Amino acid sequence: MEKVRFGLIGAGRIGKLHAKNLSSRVGQAELACVADINMEFARKCAKENGIKDYYGDYRKVLERKDIDAVVVCTSTDTHARIIEDAALSGKHVFCEKPIALELEEIDKALSVVERTGVKLQIGFNRRFDANPQKIRRLIEDGSVGKPQLVRITSRDPAPPSYEYLKVSGGIFLDMMIHDFDMARFLLNDEAEEIYATGGVLIDPRIGEIGDIDTAVVVLRFRSGAIVTIDNSRKSPYGYDQRLEVFGSASSAISGNKAPDQVEIGDSRGMHREKPLYFFIERYEESFVKELDCFVDSVLNDREPPVTGRDGKMAFLLGMAARRSFREKGPVNLNL
Repeated sequence: MEKVRFGLIGAGRIGKLHAKNLSSRVGQAELACVADINMEFARKCAKENGIKDYYGDYRKVLERKDIDAVVVCTSTDTHARIIEDAALSGKHVFCEKPIALELEEIDKALSVVERTGVKLQIGFNRRFDANPQKIRRLIEDGSVGKPQLVRITSRDPAPPSYEYLKVSGGIFLDMMIHDFDMARFLLNDEAEEIYATGGVLIDPRIGEIGDIDTAVVVLRFRSGAIVTIDNSRKSPYGYDQRLEVFGSASSAISGNKAPDQVEIGDSRGMHREKPLYFFIERYEESFVKELDCFVDSVLNDREPPVTGRDGKMAFLLGMAARRSFREKGPVNLNL
């Protein structure tokens, strides 16, 4: 096999991004077809990427013998079922997070993946950004010393649609799950205790569906490192993505990216551009790199860099954070 032939399942915002990358930026990949329950979405995505075949039923993709792998970008409540169906069809799977909103569904899907022997990679794209990758190298080579404190800030420029929020799994499983995975990735360790607090400070409708829009979580890892994560659904100055690891020897800090690095001084003070607007702009290259790595794992029979277990562990931290918030106290973990 010289190339991996893909079918895209789900042609919404993130699906369209993956389609573009598979069609033009991932060297050993070929996008062969697109599926979406909204046929117009599928048709438009296929046309934009010069693809002839599109479907309203994802099972049409799985029936094709010439498809090696699928990229799953559908709503969260469909992920596990599509992973299972794809694996049983012999297709390798790249799936956006989270795998599911129930542990039993995750375990069942992972069991099918293991039994069939296909590759499964979960879409925690931030691992592939140059900044956290460098910080992890600095931890691994001892430059930081023993990590003591990790601070992760993640704030969106605006909340998702109300319809999306109703099926997203909430702030801990939809948004902060990326930060849980980042903490595990950087420290190469598991958490043993978690405490979460938060509230509805932005949009009362978010509270009406049983969710919150502002949250802070503190985790203690087995190594003793303490991690703090803060999330907000609405940042007035744009997409806020900052990271710091403070260790016994030094600290490593990753700040926001802006359209340019020019700082202007005038009578009002010192000014620079706002951060890049949202995740597609901020993490553009990481989305390409994660697919490059998935293709490599398929072509060279390697374990994907973000496994189904990684997806499950981040989910478990999200569920523990939800429990901590509801019970108003710390939760001990046994991960």
